[in-house]
Amino acid sequence: MNRIEFVIPPDCNENPRLDQYCSAWISGMTRSRLKNSVSVVTVNGKTAKLSRLLKPGDRVALDWTDPEPDDIFAENIPLDILYEDNNVTVINKKQGMVTHPAAGNWTGTLVNALLWHWKTAVLMHATDPALATDPALATDPALPNHRPGIVHRLDKDTSGVIITARNPETEAWLQSRFKKRKVRKVYAAILSGVPRTRSGTVEVNLVRDPRNRKKFTWTGDASRGKHSKTAWYVLKTFGPYSLVLFRLYTGRTHQLRVHSKFLGCPILGDPVYGKKDTVFSDATLMLHAKSLTIHIPGRRERARFDAPIPLRFKKVIRKLREMYR
Repeated sequence: MNRIEFVIPPDCNENPRLDQYCSAWISGMTRSRLKNSVSVVTVNGKTAKLSRLLKPGDRVALDWTDPEPDDIFAENIPLDILYEDNNVTVINKKQGMVTHPAAGNWTGTLVNALLWHWKTAVLMHATDPALATDPALATDPALPNHRPGIVHRLDKDTSGVIITARNPETEAWLQSRFKKRKVRKVYAAILSGVPRTRSGTVEVNLVRDPRNRKKFTWTGDASRGKHSKTAWYVLKTFGPYSLVLFRLYTGRTHQLRVHSKFLGCPILGDPVYGKKDTVFSDATLMLHAKSLTIHIPGRRERARFDAPIPLRFKKVIRKLREMYR
């Protein structure tokens, strides 16, 4: 589900229809797509029709779903598996991999890779010899339209731990853990800047940036957006840079990236919320899901899964140590 909120600017002299304004203002949003994919439309907090005439100061909110393909295909993409049993597969997701298929990324995703991996595992452990050697089963990649096993996700350019469910029962179990916030998620990041205190908490509401629908920002209006909370701890500083740990208490889109900017210390290599760094001009997003602690079926105690610090982090830290001995 996607959501966007914006306010009609005061210099809007005409009174456009809501669907006409949205199709012109929102990138990739046509009037036909609005009609077919938008589930909720509100103006000033009240349900509205797409034919509604707008005026300056009107606050508009849209909820819509992206169309999905008729089939999601299994693809033979290598995965760095941290742990696996009959119920879960825990992966160290590489940077650049999208979690699940969506507009613009129908292939090459974690879901595509998991479908291949799980099907291969079934074939390898099949008790029926005919099943294990059936070439049609082994080569036909088309599978029903769904997002199997995905209970949370990481941004495309965020690497690290992600847990997936191998059956519907486990999927429901894990979803309940995340919904009740019974999960401990810790991230590592390299920031362009140093927080004013060694540790602390950011707690603000996040909203869509009215000037750019692909970005989020914070608001002091408690009636708008979604509550977000992050704790931070500075592990080490290197001049104007810092290596920090973040603990997420909520899981909002771009939460850590926006909270870092809120602190005045955007994540190094962030092309959306940061600035081009003159020292690390080729840096990609320095954000890594370091550990995930959660109850999983079949275990009495909570399980903790850790993803090693990636090479891109090590290279930057090595250079920082040389620069700021």
